[in-house]
Amino acid sequence: MNQDELAVKIFKALGNPVRYKIMQFLCDGPKCVCKLNEKIEFSQANLSQHLRILKDAGLVKSEKVGLEVHYRLYNNDVKDIIEHVNKYVFGYVNNIK
Repeated sequence: MNQDELAVKIFKALGNPVRYKIMQFLCDGPKCVCKLNEKIEFSQANLSQHLRILKDAGLVKSEKVGLEVHYRLYNNDVKDIIEHVNKYVFGYVNNIK
């Protein structure tokens, strides 16, 4: 996969409202799947599919902690992407008004 294809894969992964909500939630720090499931309110299977897509795009990583699986942003650059998008949207919406 080349850089352009990976960039498109990242935008596609973030283009889903559920996955974007997951990413925003993970900006606060690592979360176990059980906490994500409480916040996102989807079935475990559905949530797992979304997390797999985010992981395949290189946006999140997971680690097993005891019996739980914890997800976190891949690195701070990913957090910067989310924060920049939120800042852009805020400015865009305010300029429309």
